[in-house]
Amino acid sequence: MKRTAELMRILLVEDSLADIELTLEALEGAKVANEVTVVRDGAAAIDHLLAELSDRPDLIILDLNLPRMSGHEVLARMRGDEGMRRIPVAVLTTSSAEADVARTYDLGANCFLTKPVDVDQFVHVVQSIDDFWLGLVRLPQ
Repeated sequence: MKRTAELMRILLVEDSLADIELTLEALEGAKVANEVTVVRDGAAAIDHLLAELSDRPDLIILDLNLPRMSGHEVLARMRGDEGMRRIPVAVLTTSSAEADVARTYDLGANCFLTKPVDVDQFVHVVQSIDDFWLGLVRLPQ
């Protein structure tokens, strides 16, 4: 259900400090108030999700190239777990390889976006994720 009175919770799984800063900046101007939790590797993402199942995020923005556990491994673990499988995942990565796109969708990601090199385009992509996932779609309770 779309939340209007509450904060939308986003889990950002990203190891690049520059991309974290840009993503947070882009989400600051969002139409829907949000609370962003940042974790810097895949294993920390799973640990966070397991510890917070009663208060799961409304959306995960996931990089593929992460330390300790790749984004693909995070997706596989999430989709194999009853408590995590319905959390929407938007993959935002530097990869544009067709093999990564196919594997990401095979593992149950909801969308695959390649990070633009241009800063303005990067901000636009992040704001588009926010507009779509947190403003238009109905999310599971």
